[in-house]
Amino acid sequence: MKKEHPRLLADKSTWSSLNEKRKTDPLLDQVLKRLEANGRALLDQPLVPYEKQGKRLLAASRAKLGRTVLWSFNYRLTGDEVFLRRAEKEMLAAAEFPDWNPSHFLDTAEMTAALAIGYDWLYDKLDPKARETIRKAIVEKGLNAFTSPAQPGNTYWEKGTNNWNQVCYGGLILGALAVGDTEAALAAQILQRAKENNPRAVKTYLPDGVGFEGPGYWSYGTIYEVLLAASLQSALGTDWGLASDPGLDASAAFVLQTTGPTGRFFNYSDGGEKSGVQPALFWFAHKNKYNGLLASQYDRLREWLAQEKTDAGADEAMRYLPMIALWWPDSTARKEPALPLRWTGRGAQPLAVFRTSWTDPNSMWLALKGGSASLNHAHMDAGSFVFEADGERWARDLGAQSYITLESKGISLWDKKQESGRWKVFRLNNHSHNLVTINDQLHLVEAAARIVRFSDDPQTSVAVLDLSPVYAGQAARVSRGFVFHPKKHVLVRDEIEGLKSGDTVRWAMVTDAKIAPDGSSATLTLNGKKLGVKLLSPAKAKFESIPADPPKDDFNAPNPGSSILIVKTTAPESGRVEFNVLLTPGAGSPADEPLAKKPLDQWPGQPVP
Repeated sequence: MKKEHPRLLADKSTWSSLNEKRKTDPLLDQVLKRLEANGRALLDQPLVPYEKQGKRLLAASRAKLGRTVLWSFNYRLTGDEVFLRRAEKEMLAAAEFPDWNPSHFLDTAEMTAALAIGYDWLYDKLDPKARETIRKAIVEKGLNAFTSPAQPGNTYWEKGTNNWNQVCYGGLILGALAVGDTEAALAAQILQRAKENNPRAVKTYLPDGVGFEGPGYWSYGTIYEVLLAASLQSALGTDWGLASDPGLDASAAFVLQTTGPTGRFFNYSDGGEKSGVQPALFWFAHKNKYNGLLASQYDRLREWLAQEKTDAGADEAMRYLPMIALWWPDSTARKEPALPLRWTGRGAQPLAVFRTSWTDPNSMWLALKGGSASLNHAHMDAGSFVFEADGERWARDLGAQSYITLESKGISLWDKKQESGRWKVFRLNNHSHNLVTINDQLHLVEAAARIVRFSDDPQTSVAVLDLSPVYAGQAARVSRGFVFHPKKHVLVRDEIEGLKSGDTVRWAMVTDAKIAPDGSSATLTLNGKKLGVKLLSPAKAKFESIPADPPKDDFNAPNPGSSILIVKTTAPESGRVEFNVLLTPGAGSPADEPLAKKPLDQWPGQPVP
């Protein structure tokens, strides 16, 4: 390990190089000025207190992290000691906390990361007594909470495969490398355990880079995976091969594919729609020397620069915003990503995504998924989709509800059993998603849906899903197909067999648009734009519009502004029901779609392994 500090993600030459680079790079210069302004705006804020929200100290850890990284970065960039002393004061306050809440280890990991980066970047300028206090806190409240936990259950995540593995190991590795010169045995133990177990999470990206927890949690887990790899490289000269892992590398394209032309995520699982600036993408672009990954990121940066408010940005992406300067590309020339317009991603939550352009904000974009509700953070949303056209999101996912509000009402949010209270939460079950529901029943939690057929034909792109397992016991076969016809329409076709005569079957699409149903047609209006919806079958069925209201209870959050376009039908004696729905941007009549009359097993495309 390098003996000198800084050795985490940067060295002493990093900031002088940035100051040289900003002279010929106007956008970088704007970013650095804004980071300095944000840092100064926070200087007079009171210290972040030890204050839990429910079982979490996470908000405090993230605030400490955002402030410490920002002030430490700005001190190295400007040499202004006001940043140095304020960062020192904030870290000392964290060192005085009674603990870093190891029972919810994400809190401990992010606090460890905060003090590790501040300790390392400011090492030679910290007051010696303060430096020793901060070092001891990293060891005693951070690293020892992992190697000698007061409760063994605190480290249950160690061999897990989700974002906890990445965040917790990422924070611990930063801490271990920061103090490794004085705590060699402790650091070696943590490094060894991370080397053995962190690949469990990395392997989940295989084979196509899909983040099974959604692009929102990809942002959280992957930034820590990137920090883990980058800090290993800077401090040890090796990243254990993580940077070249094919699944991890492919995940940069995944997060771009699951971001629509409006800049909003396909927010399946517990993620939000907001994409924001993604520091991890700058690392991927820097590593691969491929600036095409950053075309949309420059848009997000300019949006951030245009905001009047100056703060550190307490949300997940923004607290690591200074890292983009460390991974800044050599050129900010906007380049269209060399990525396909029609893409399918295999994995635990298989996806298909179709778009008409990578650069037109008004282009058509359709994203759909299979998967299972049994996965971490997953919803009952196998077969659901989102759709954008003309700069608007017409079919949407309501996203997650605040964990704290649900836990405060006694909801067993992390119990995935079929009868768990988790599935009483409206936004998490299938009743609030763009799906078919049979007799108001829930999906089967342990079942999984696959994409079985895919065509990337540029004129008529196709994806077909086998949803039968998630409807087991409700129908013998359930399949859903999508036709993406560029600049014309999207067809959604559902085939359900093996129903009982009289079963109620509902087709649904959630939207923020104003819905005007008219028999087998409906017009959706949003911000002056229109989407035509045409029901081709079942015959005589009609569209209805209902509010996206949850059941009346004391725990479900309202969904103001959202409605659900529905069709209800009753299963005939044959037990077979088909839905064919056309979504046509604009106010014109939908064009004919021949595949609406063909069974899904006769649609074009190749089987998906």
